Amino acid sequence: MSLRVAILASEATPLCKTGGLADVAGALAECLHADGNDTRLFIPGYASIDRSRFVPQPVEGLQDMALEVGAHRYVFSVGTLTLPGSGVRVYLIDCPVLYGRPTLYTGDPDEHLRFLAFTRAALMTCAALGWAPQIVHCNDWHTAFAPLFLRTHFAQEPALAAARTVLTIHNIGYQGIFSAADAGDLALGDQAHLLHQDDLRAGIINPLRHGILYADALTTVSPTHAREICSDEYGMGLQDSLRMRQLDLTGILNGVDYGVWDPRIDVNLPQHFDAEHLAVKTDLKRAFLTRMGFTSDVSVPLAGIVSRLARQKGIDLMFEALPRVLGARDLALIVLGTGDAPYEQFFRDLAEQFPGRVVFQRGYDDALAHWIEAASDLFLMPSRYEPCGLNQMYSLRYGTVPMVRRTGGLADSVEHFDPASGAGTGVVFNDFDVPALEWALNTALDWYAEPTQWRRIMRNGMAQDFSWKRQSEQYIEIYQRLTKRK
Repeated sequence: MSLRVAILASEATPLCKTGGLADVAGALAECLHADGNDTRLFIPGYASIDRSRFVPQPVEGLQDMALEVGAHRYVFSVGTLTLPGSGVRVYLIDCPVLYGRPTLYTGDPDEHLRFLAFTRAALMTCAALGWAPQIVHCNDWHTAFAPLFLRTHFAQEPALAAARTVLTIHNIGYQGIFSAADAGDLALGDQAHLLHQDDLRAGIINPLRHGILYADALTTVSPTHAREICSDEYGMGLQDSLRMRQLDLTGILNGVDYGVWDPRIDVNLPQHFDAEHLAVKTDLKRAFLTRMGFTSDVSVPLAGIVSRLARQKGIDLMFEALPRVLGARDLALIVLGTGDAPYEQFFRDLAEQFPGRVVFQRGYDDALAHWIEAASDLFLMPSRYEPCGLNQMYSLRYGTVPMVRRTGGLADSVEHFDPASGAGTGVVFNDFDVPALEWALNTALDWYAEPTQWRRIMRNGMAQDFSWKRQSEQYIEIYQRLTKRK
């Protein structure tokens, strides 16, 4: 049975991206469409979207539309295009006063208005098109008010009255909290009692909490993380609401787009390889070391990091562990990322302390990220928490052994190697502390010193399948279950 699915997301690959949400929104939409579902993707019309590459066509009847968000008045227009490489219809909600800014996300006082407006406008677009989605799939706090809006503002709208809702929590650490003084921006009137009253008394409104309370089904991006976020340790203040909805919460591990992340076809690489041609990986490593200014020999293990440099990612543990291990053992390190100033400074200092062995590239460069996956021997992800993570799954396919902490999607996608049986795909440590990270690094280096053993770990990883085809089927099961409800 084919379904009509509206996906509301604040970013989507390849149009606009800051993190994994973009990859998920684009890939899931594509897989759903490929399975014969009428899938339409709604995203804000950010100024940063390359309009020469992605050329939207104005939607007739949806130009200069009036939009009220509480006392605020906006005008938006809708453009449409086909997602490159698929037949997915994308709708851009253009409102320059809200989305004509240098970055996708801001710290501006109207940040909550930007996404309340986007959510309202996306639902208005469905209604104006006369298109009746059976499922409205929301993502993170930016669109988490959609379930409540469907029950209030759009309850009598014929195209939307029967829609069921799914909320996917990609990163519970970002909740979009704004002041209770701005409750009027929701324009709920005599239905304001539907807001979370304890939060109101505390002076806040939490969009993500309202999505948790009112969506018909909840998902997060790995089975382990689904369990974790119901606990006091990982719930980030929302554990009480999540425990109330635990029976409606499903963990579905994100998939990998192997059309983009596969060393056999990677367009960013001059040579391609698989598990039977690992010598090519060595050649790529040699070229990469020269290009990036390393003085280390190709025989020295190269560790890679591609990450947002934030507390979540376990960078604090590296402050002590990395200098000690680098000082004691042969190891080279390449870091690509941007984020909090203290973490950026740490990697700059580390590169100065170990010239020719540590290189820090600030920012994000997609082609360089692919090279790091292909050329590195190890990939470091010692996260404090990690809802899913994608780089560890990219690494497995590239024969780059992931070294991860046992949390969230890292626990679900990497199996600690057992030298006795030869089973396992990486290095997994449990405790979030410096000794545990040092143990993991030294364990990886010990295994690397045994070439036969290391090749076994590499090949085990390269045989794994985390394709979106498998994961999207789990979303379809949830959609079908919801549409059968009376």
